[in-house]
Amino acid sequence: MKPRLLDLFCGAGGAAMGYHRAGFEVVGVDIARQPHYPFEFHRADALDFLSRTGGFDAVHASPPCQHWSRAQQHGLTYETGHLLSATRTALVEFGRPWVIENVPGAYMRPDYRLCGCMFGLPGLRRERWFETSWVDWQRFRAKHRHVGRTVTVAGHPGRRSTRDGYGNGTTAEWRAAMDIDWMTNREMAQAIPPAFTQMIGGRLLDQIRSAESAAG
Repeated sequence: MKPRLLDLFCGAGGAAMGYHRAGFEVVGVDIARQPHYPFEFHRADALDFLSRTGGFDAVHASPPCQHWSRAQQHGLTYETGHLLSATRTALVEFGRPWVIENVPGAYMRPDYRLCGCMFGLPGLRRERWFETSWVDWQRFRAKHRHVGRTVTVAGHPGRRSTRDGYGNGTTAEWRAAMDIDWMTNREMAQAIPPAFTQMIGGRLLDQIRSAESAAG
């Protein structure tokens, strides 16, 4: 039987697909309707759902990142910054191995700093941070090696990104760079490339197996 992973603030399922490829049965939760989520989905407040559920071996959470994003530099404000610490507290109380994902600069311990260039994703310039419930002495830290034209998946395809000045690429380039073919452009702009969580999922499985072995 596959271990079960609860995917909180799941969006359209980029992280979920990576964990699925790593060997998990994935269940997603989001307060917004997610018609393209590829696995079992529940529309609910993520932290409320976590407080009422059980039967999961691990949890991934991607609380809203806008508070920590570069949008702040353009005078935009969001009332979601508290969700990162609230999510961490809830995951610790839940008592299963966990992963939190967010953008560079978020108030978190970046155990893994991953970018598309680390995974051979074609031209993808997209760094994300991951904090985990365990200590990995072989942590991955992004050493950017972007050669040639890069693809920034943000805003709208075909335009120049106001965020960092890089060309955004076409919809086809977005799909190839992210390895995602089931989302809309808007959903992709918020998504995690599955390659990121497929790698982290392998380490998460190691944590689950170690806990099972320790329990006898």
